[in-house]
Parts: sequence; structure tokens; C-alpha cells
Amino acid sequence: MQARNEELRRTNEELRRNLQNLAGEREVEEQEPVIPPRTFPMPFSQPIMDAVIPATFVGPKATFTGVEDPDAYLKAFHTQMMLVGDFDAVHCKLFMSTLADTTLDWFISLSEGHVTSFAQFLSCSRSNT
Repeated sequence: MQARNEELRRTNEELRRNLQNLAGEREVEEQEPVIPPRTFPMPFSQPIMDAVIPATFVGPKATFTGVEDPDAYLKAFHTQMMLVGDFDAVHCKLFMSTLADTTLDWFISLSEGHVTSFAQFLSCSRSNT
């Protein structure tokens, strides 16, 4: 009887190990491959990239898709930026965050480091419209 119990214990342990191995193999098979996020070139110069947006500031809520009147949109944007102060680089970053659709595609198409100031950013955008 003791020999039989010992044999059952070994069989039980072997089955347990096999089950754990199968579970581990299944877990590896079920994992999806890690795909790194797509990166885009950043048209902003390094000083603009290094600028810090004040933690207390809530960015503009509007988006600019290119369908809206650009002059009216810029007036509204400038009005909101008066709350931040005169931080050229911050204006660039916040303006970029409002772009969508074709205007975002245009922004991403600019060459790396191309934009060095908000005035230049606006002149680029006006030459595109």
C-alpha cells in the first residue's frame, strides 16, 4: 500500500509539472508581440522641445483641422495664450496640440528642427493655407 501511495504521489507530481509547463508554453504563445509606438519627426527646435508648460495651465480645448477660419482661430488661440504669458516655445507646443486631421499631417511633414519660434511656425502655416 505504501509503495502504491508513493507511485501515485510521483505520478501526481509529474502531472503537476507537465500542467505547469503547458500553462507556461500557452502563456508565451498567447502573448502578442510588442510593437513599439510609431515615432514622427519633431519639427520643433531643441529649445522649443525643452520648454516646460506651466503645470497649472490647462491647454486650449479647440482643435484646428484646416476647415475653420485660420484668422479667427488664431485670435481665439492668442486670447487663450494671454493666460500663459509670453512664452514663445510654450505657445508653439500648445498650438501644435490643437492641430488635427490635415493640419496635423502638415505639421508632421515639416522637417526635423524646422520650427524655431511661434512667429516662424505661423508663417509656415500661412504659406501652407
